[in-house]
Amino acid sequence: MSDGFLTFLISFVIIAAAVVPYVLVVRRRERRAREKMAQLGLDEQKMGGALHPHIDALVCIGCGACVTACPEGDVLAVIDGKASLVDSAQCVGHGLCADACPVGGITLLMGAPGKGANLPVLSQTFETTVPGIFIAGELSGMGLIKNAVMQGTAVGKEIARRVHSEGPRQSNASLDVAVIGAGPAGLAVALSAMGDGLRYVVLEQGDAGGTILHYPRRKIVMTAPVELPVWGPLKFRETTKENLLAVWKEIVQKTGLEVHNREKVTGVTKEGEFYRVVTDKGTYAARYIVLALGRRGTPRTLGVPGEDLPKVMYQLIDASTYRDTHVLVVGGGDSAVEAAVGLAVQKSNNVTLSYRKPEFTRIKARNEEHMRYYQKKGIIRVVMSSTVGEIREREVILRTPEGMEQLHNDVVFVFAGGELPFEFLKNVGIEFQQQAVA
Repeated sequence: MSDGFLTFLISFVIIAAAVVPYVLVVRRRERRAREKMAQLGLDEQKMGGALHPHIDALVCIGCGACVTACPEGDVLAVIDGKASLVDSAQCVGHGLCADACPVGGITLLMGAPGKGANLPVLSQTFETTVPGIFIAGELSGMGLIKNAVMQGTAVGKEIARRVHSEGPRQSNASLDVAVIGAGPAGLAVALSAMGDGLRYVVLEQGDAGGTILHYPRRKIVMTAPVELPVWGPLKFRETTKENLLAVWKEIVQKTGLEVHNREKVTGVTKEGEFYRVVTDKGTYAARYIVLALGRRGTPRTLGVPGEDLPKVMYQLIDASTYRDTHVLVVGGGDSAVEAAVGLAVQKSNNVTLSYRKPEFTRIKARNEEHMRYYQKKGIIRVVMSSTVGEIREREVILRTPEGMEQLHNDVVFVFAGGELPFEFLKNVGIEFQQQAVA
């Protein structure tokens, strides 16, 4: 055996010892990803979340950087040499996959994977088909706090440019711009307007923070450094929901932003050269309107007697504030399950979850595992195929397959989905189009 052949043989064995295990690992991961996709089924994949990564297969080089970057662990996988969306329902929209992609082959989009979403038609300056009305943030179809702030800032600058170029202000319009929604996009518009000396107001039907308020307690929010008008840079890339909300509150307080919380807009009409904005507390006249609404919309109510009691709520901000409490959670989606679990692990809580269907059908695998675990331990009582009949001061009446049931109760959380703002937008005259994803 010649020295050359021996050297080749040794090199081959060394290379094979390194490559073969790697190939086996890659194939095992790909097989698991295929099995999970088959288990979830096509219909569940099409369901997806509001926000999901879209991979451009023509650009993707199959490096797997997006898979490694995803902290959820099982949203993406490399299959047949290309990144693939495995479980869209697990995506929380932090965007690290898009940041990690070396070829820019990933974008975060709204709507069901493969179908896109019904989105408003917007110009390059984010103006709708109704002149003078702009949209910024989640409703435009783009996720991430960074994108919302950038859009809001751009809209604010465009409105300032128009106001300053139009000459004398209209005497009938007390405001230059009315911003509807106090999430990241709405606050960015308002800060930009403030910096440019415009007259403005921010109207929020809930509390400042927008969609962030609906994240589960202490859920990690991923963002990227971004510049806020007047305030300056937000430098964090990873934080908790609570910390982020504290930052928004500090910004509003220290800058003196004119934000009207808990004031719901009920109508917008054009009157000559300005728009009249009607709320449940008054009216405003503004030259321009910015809709910085989230896609969650107004919480859907149950429509049962007693639902107007103060103990009935539609979002859970801090589970740790509820102890020694009899709680009823209504709903069968991820928000309901996460709330029930969060409340159940607090001291001496008695938690019941009521769901109108016979089984959970559209919740994340991890949430289903948690629910079944706590249900088996007797920590959470689940009443399937049940509906709320009446809510009383200290009780709740449930309709169950076995008949009417009376529960001792201190607080009710309703997670029955939201009434999306599309009907309101269409009444204003804004046009939509289905933006498909290949």
